[in-house]
Amino acid sequence: MRILVIEDNHRLSSSLKMNLEHEGYSVDTAYDGQEGQDLAELTPYDLIILDILLPAKDGLEVCRDLRRRRVHTPILLLTARDSVDDRVQGLDCGADDYLVKPFAMRELLARLRALLRRQQPYKSGRLEMDTLIVDPVTHSVERDGRPIELTPKEYALLEYFMYHPNQVVTRDMIEQHIWNYDFEGSSNVIDVYVRRLRRKIDDPFSTRLLTTIRGTGYRLTPPSREKTG
Repeated sequence: MRILVIEDNHRLSSSLKMNLEHEGYSVDTAYDGQEGQDLAELTPYDLIILDILLPAKDGLEVCRDLRRRRVHTPILLLTARDSVDDRVQGLDCGADDYLVKPFAMRELLARLRALLRRQQPYKSGRLEMDTLIVDPVTHSVERDGRPIELTPKEYALLEYFMYHPNQVVTRDMIEQHIWNYDFEGSSNVIDVYVRRLRRKIDDPFSTRLLTTIRGTGYRLTPPSREKTG
């Protein structure tokens, strides 16, 4: 999942980026409202963390303008303002949630997961396909009851597939959602990571879930069930 952090406090921005990347998210940052809005309109982010008090353009105006331009990405507002009127104003501008500074990182992460779940087919905490189970809270993965160890990037890739079951996921989609603007890699890096992931979630088992759609991308599907009787 790819997240945009729009926060002018460089120390807080760096802390958010570090913690989010530790959780497996891909993160871009902007330090003023106009830069953040430009990035949000250019890139299909999965979620935006938006401070209210920003240079160039305040966060409420950014939020309002993004909604006017039909950017429906979930927005979590960050602010030191904690009155009911401030929260109402932020939500009425089109934000999806509101978190008052200072905040606990655990709460922010929980709110992010809740916002992301609203956009996805899975409403419970776990992502499941056949006997493959992914827990976004603990980042644990298992299949047929056997734990599977993944690197952070492998986990992010699998989570993205799980959030898009039975859909063809192109290489461009993967690059846009799993890597940030700092990404510099070879042209086949996505294929390399998919092969690594397949070796762990498919090769040791009797049925395959992750298939290659030649010339297009990949698709995660449950094994077909033949009708009996």
